[in-house]
Amino acid sequence: MTAMKIKPVDSCNYDLLALGEIMLRLDPGEGRVRTARSFQVWEGGGEYNVARGLRRCFGLRTGVVTAFADNDIGRLIEDFILQGGVDTSLIKWVPYDGLGRTVRNGLNFTERGFGIRGAVGVPDRGLTAASQIKPGDIDWEDIFGRQGVRWFHTGGIYAALSESSAAVVEEAVEAANKHGTIVSYDLNYRPSLWKSIGGLEKAQEINRRIARFVDVMIGNEEDFTACLGFEVEGVDENISSIEVESFKKMITRVVKEFSNFKATATTLRTVKTATINDWGAICWHDGRFCEATYRENLEILDRVGGGDSFASGLIYGFLSTGDPRKAVEYGAAHGALAMTTPGDTSMASKAEVEKIMSGGGARVVR
Repeated sequence: MTAMKIKPVDSCNYDLLALGEIMLRLDPGEGRVRTARSFQVWEGGGEYNVARGLRRCFGLRTGVVTAFADNDIGRLIEDFILQGGVDTSLIKWVPYDGLGRTVRNGLNFTERGFGIRGAVGVPDRGLTAASQIKPGDIDWEDIFGRQGVRWFHTGGIYAALSESSAAVVEEAVEAANKHGTIVSYDLNYRPSLWKSIGGLEKAQEINRRIARFVDVMIGNEEDFTACLGFEVEGVDENISSIEVESFKKMITRVVKEFSNFKATATTLRTVKTATINDWGAICWHDGRFCEATYRENLEILDRVGGGDSFASGLIYGFLSTGDPRKAVEYGAAHGALAMTTPGDTSMASKAEVEKIMSGGGARVVR
């Protein structure tokens, strides 16, 4: 196994670049989508959330590759991105036809859930500009070869949006790999997204091709099974500490086949109610497993984006320390904090994350 060789800071314009779709999230707060009379709006998207967390919480230089229909909704999402400090110079703007017949911007209606009522997401993302990006639309040679990127992040949500988005991901990870950029990929399996483009068989075909260019693979047990075809015995949706050993055995098989993986990571979550979860994380790196502090009965305000904040904390840990033990602790603490606030994206600070890592509590800070 080979340790990660990360490019030095002064050789690159970006610490991290993300590829994915960014939607306008409409949140009914404590209510339901079906009965709402008003919504609070945020931006969000699995891959983008990682870039924003690294910028706003950890202060790194990040950018996003995506596309928007050039209308007021697209410009509203851009304004949110700018507020988050993420570079927008690589966004592709597509002329709007006035109706949305040929190109649109994605919407995501999201209920947070409470107690016995789980969180619900109702996406509206057909014909979006981001899903229509094609191979050749983005100058990856300029981005990775001349501008320079230390770490590139994308994932299975964007790859599942269309035939062309899957091809763009393959094109991007191959170019990043060629230029020595570390590539992370969050499998993020969503059956509803893959259903219309070939289902489980297509998901495995595409993800296994992409995986050959990935350095850090992120996903839970369902992701590794559905996307890469690895079965794990004795593990269900709620992976307990007892079942971690079965998961470790599966990862040992995964990294044997995909010897290019330098690290894999997953969150460990037991959902007791929508607002009470047990929460931890585990990382494999260079032949060894590292487990983060396991937090029982963690109180959740909004679980959406918790996994993305785990990923950004993990990446920060690797970029700043190179230590997988610290990386997985940064990830678990950042993910836990992100779920205490509304919206997809993190509102935590690095100081708060490090306080949680060191065992700090929730006493009033004055």
